[in-house]
Order: sequence, then structure tokens, then C-alpha cells
Amino acid sequence: MKKYDFVVIGSGPAGQRAAVQAAKLGKNVAVVERREVVGGAVINTGTIPSKALREAAIYLTGASKRGLFGGAHYVKRKVTMDDLLSVTDRVMRNELQIVQDAFIRNDIDVVWGEAHFESPHTIVVDRGENVSRISADKFLIATGSRPACLASIPFNDRTVFSSDTFVRMTPIPTSMIVVGGGIIGTEYACIMSTLGVRVTLIEARDKLLGPFVDEEIRESFQHEIRRMGITLRLGEKVERLEEVPSKSGIGTVVEATLQSGKQLRAGVLLYSVGRLGVCAELHLEKAGLKADGRNRLKVNDKYQTAVEHIYAAGDVIGFPALASTSMEQGRLAACHAFGEEARATGTLLPYGVYAVPEISMVGKTEEQLTEEGIPYEAGVALYRELARAQLLGDESGMLKLLIHQQDRMILGVHCIGAGATELIHIGQMIMTFNGTADVLLDNVFNYPTLAEAYKVAALNGVNKLTLV
Repeated sequence: MKKYDFVVIGSGPAGQRAAVQAAKLGKNVAVVERREVVGGAVINTGTIPSKALREAAIYLTGASKRGLFGGAHYVKRKVTMDDLLSVTDRVMRNELQIVQDAFIRNDIDVVWGEAHFESPHTIVVDRGENVSRISADKFLIATGSRPACLASIPFNDRTVFSSDTFVRMTPIPTSMIVVGGGIIGTEYACIMSTLGVRVTLIEARDKLLGPFVDEEIRESFQHEIRRMGITLRLGEKVERLEEVPSKSGIGTVVEATLQSGKQLRAGVLLYSVGRLGVCAELHLEKAGLKADGRNRLKVNDKYQTAVEHIYAAGDVIGFPALASTSMEQGRLAACHAFGEEARATGTLLPYGVYAVPEISMVGKTEEQLTEEGIPYEAGVALYRELARAQLLGDESGMLKLLIHQQDRMILGVHCIGAGATELIHIGQMIMTFNGTADVLLDNVFNYPTLAEAYKVAALNGVNKLTLV
């Protein structure tokens, strides 16, 4: 039985960063991975393939340049799934190589197989024909999450898909139903609409996305995707899904019966109503641990579980379940495990929704500030006022700063439009150092750029403050 200082179960973002950090501290490290490749869901089924699919769809259809060249602008008239997957596969291969190289450079052992605990300090790795045991002083559980797939949903990866299998759908359908208006469902709905698919998006709540999205941004987003042709069925719940013969008599379609009595039909359906932690197979009880009802693990601010030498990070511990935060959680867990001083991740986390258009935010929303009784003013920069946005063909975007009425500190930044997920980091850095709107007024931004929106929004907000 081989002994390590640190064993990481799972090679997604949290596992990668934790393993590399521990290796940098001179520790003997192994990563156990049950898939045939490293990278976890982020590289193989989630973030990277979906974002690559988005970029390929936007480019090949010419959608991002129609505001500049006109509605008839196309790079390729008939886009196929092979076109999209060729881009997706290339990006995935590159990302996989980066992870593999990092493990090799840092002398990290990769052990292939399904892991489960035999005791608090020992795991069994099952590779089918071969079973081995590994012991370690410290463990990190970074097993990620999987789609919440109810037994009543007739998944077949032909007409009914989960978010993990959707990226391999072929061919491109003419119509599609998306059940679930969270980040994943909304992103895929926008991607497919960009490709000319007739999309109906069903959400049980009366609005898309979560409470972290500012209401004005949400309203703008819902207006834009309706303009794209997406049909929204908000406040509706699905009662039954089934595959039925098409009206033409050729092939089958998916029929969704809603609680309101509506019946919707489409060529394919994506069921995306949240994700569950992946740890049921770990035999946690043998390590003295227990998962919650959604198969997630509870940790303290050092990412320790109830058993102090076993850490957990990433999606398996729940919110915020972002690749970016998972990376940092893994790094911090490894630092704490081996006595390395490291500052804990703060609450100032950027969020990105890679829909069409992009949305990104950091800090408080207007609704949160109002509820907390914090006096603020909103400074807005509309993309149509920016020369760079005109050059990009995006006239519907917006960047909003929430500015404290007394000390002018930036309390929140919210953006919708081209480059939103990049722009947000300027606001994040200003807020990290308790910056004010005056910092933006007193600095020069390259022209023409989207970043100039910060100065325009600051001027707009400060002008409102000085009117009274």
C-alpha cells in the first residue's frame, strides 16, 4: 500500500489547484480520477465545452457582428454540429494538456479508478481488474457535481438530454425546449437560438437566473432574448415529459405537459434544474463523514470537513459552485492542510453568465442595497454611447455602478453586453481596495475601449449626486 502526504479525489478545478499547491510545498501528492481523462466536468462536459460551443456559434453565424454589418451577415450560412464540435474538441484537448503538463511538472501521481474510503486514512481505488489501497496524512474531496436527474425524466441522449450530455447532441435540431432558467439552461437556450433553433425556455419561478442578478440587468436580458426569438414560459412547472410521434408521422418529438395544461412540443429537450454533489460512492461513513440531502459536504472556513484531516472544495461543498471559486478553495485547503499562511477568499466574488448577451456582476444589487437601507446612486453607461461598442456592433449593452451617496465608494458593478465577464474585473479590483467613483473620474482610459464605460458610468452617477 502506497503512502502519500496528500491525496486528492477528483481532478477538476479544486483538485488541480490543491494538488499543485501541495506539491509546491514539497509534499508527496496523488490525484485519483475515475474518468479516463483529467479535468473533471469543467473541461469534459461543462464549462469549457459549453463556452467553446458558444464562441463557435456566435462566430460562425456572424451573430456578434450583425449590429455592424447588418442582419444578413453570416460567416457560414449552414452551420453543422460537426463545425461546432471541431472547435469544442480542440479547446478541450488544449485544456486537458495544460492540466496533464501541470501534474507532470510537479511530480504529481495520477491514479485512475473509482475511490472510496476504507478508513479515515485509507482509500480503495477500483480500476475494474485491479484494486489498490492508498493511505495519506491528508485528503481533499473534490469530486464535483452532476446534473439533478429525476427518475421520472426519460433521458435518452437522443431527444432528452442533461447538461452533461447536451454538448454531444447531433444534428442541430429545428426546435428545442429547455426546462430550467438557471445559468446552465439559460446559456444553452441562447446558444441554440443563435444557431436559428426555435427555443422555448420553461422556468418555475417568475424570472430567470438567481437573486445575484440585478433586476434592471435581468429585465434587459429577458427583453434581449425575447427579441432573439426565445419564448419564455415563466412561472410554469412541467408535470410530464414523454416522447411521442411527430405530427408528420416521421420520427418522434418531445412533448412537455405543464401544470397549467399547456402542451409544448420540440425536437429535443434539455432538462437543467440544478446539480447534486458527487460523493455517495465514497463510503463516507467509513471516514466518519456524512453528506447532506443533496450529496454535499459541510466544511468550515478552512475547508475542513467534520474530520479535520479531510478537506473538501468545489461543487461538492455547494454554493457558489463556480470554477473560479473552486480553484481558490482547493488552493486554500492545501495551504491550511500543510501550515502555509494564505488569506481566505473574501465575499467579493465575480459572477459570469455566458449567455447571449453576456452578464457579469460583483458586489451588491440595487435590491440588496435597498433592503439593507444603504443610500446609493446608480451611474449608468449605455453601450450605444461608446465608440468601441459601435465598432463591435453591440448597441444594447450597459454597465452600471452603484455608488454610496456619502463616501462615493463603489458598492456594486453590473454589466450586460459584449465583454461583460472581462470588464467586471476592473470593478472588482476597485472594490477590493475600497475605491470610489472619483478614482474612475481621475484616471484616463484608452479610447475607444469598452473599459471607458467605467468613466462614463462614474460621471453619470456623480452628476446625479451633485444635482441635490
